[in-house]
Amino acid sequence: MKLGVLTGGGDCPGLNPAIRAIVMRALDYGDDVIGLRQGWKGLLDADTTPLTIEMVEPIINQGGTILESSRTNPADDEGRVKQCLKNAEDLRLDALIALGGEDTLGAAHKLAERGLPCVGVPKTMDNDLSATDYTFGFDSAVAVATDAADRLKDTARSHRRVMVLEVMGRHAGWVALHTGVAAGADWILIPEAPFELSEIVDHLKKLQKRGKHWGLVVASEGVKLPKPAAAAAPATKHDRDDFQHDLLKGVGQYLAAQIKDHADIDTRQVVLGHVVRGGPPTPFDRWLATRTGIKAVELVHEGRFDHMAALQGNQIVGVPLKAAVGELKTVPLALYEEAKTLFSR
Repeated sequence: MKLGVLTGGGDCPGLNPAIRAIVMRALDYGDDVIGLRQGWKGLLDADTTPLTIEMVEPIINQGGTILESSRTNPADDEGRVKQCLKNAEDLRLDALIALGGEDTLGAAHKLAERGLPCVGVPKTMDNDLSATDYTFGFDSAVAVATDAADRLKDTARSHRRVMVLEVMGRHAGWVALHTGVAAGADWILIPEAPFELSEIVDHLKKLQKRGKHWGLVVASEGVKLPKPAAAAAPATKHDRDDFQHDLLKGVGQYLAAQIKDHADIDTRQVVLGHVVRGGPPTPFDRWLATRTGIKAVELVHEGRFDHMAALQGNQIVGVPLKAAVGELKTVPLALYEEAKTLFSR
């Protein structure tokens, strides 16, 4: 068989180990594997590169993706869909393995419904794909964010200051929640849970009264501001990507300014942003990426297209792409309330 492989959306640690595993497992079947450069753009442009054992063998510890990536949406109009189908036929692809998050795999599902044999591999730092317990990239992101949070606490403690750490998380607060708990944050804000600024301010003041003159607040970039603040904010036009997602910014800056004004304590903000995307994947992400890459090739040879390799318990199983991308996996409020025990005392 001839397999195509692409990596779409934002890069994250684990993509290279997954590519490596796909090629190695494909060799067991005698398959020919080619890479499509820059995600779905590579299929639209028929921009390919061969993937050989010599290329992939040493990349298990490398961050990013050797295939490059983009946020190109191949399914946003009929012309693009037809071009993808035509190029797949011209390239004589028997199957396409797409590595990505909700947008990349959502596109794979749509193209599979149009006849392109697609299999998905779940990657996203946000850990918000359904039907899988974890996605690779998440553990690495939390590790980097936690290290940053630990360092910020040193500075906060030294200067009697509150540090606000803004981390990625558009709709799901998994990174903020895990980072905040691991770092012992004094407050954690996630998109799923509305908040009152007064509650945070009162808590920080209480800390000062009992002798703790510093603090750490961890917030997801997608946190929704309180209605009065949002209403007072000037209307702005956000830049959007190819999947019509706003490019988020400003939550950390807002929180730091409000805490400084209302809690009367020096407050600074740090936005990690793309820092968490780069660097070597954690051992867990190398392991997870490798297993899901292997399973993706097996799904191809089982003819289970429009499916995704997923971690459930300690097993890697095939699940329908529709189940994975139909609804985002967000933080349950019960879990957030449980964690709140650790940062509201």
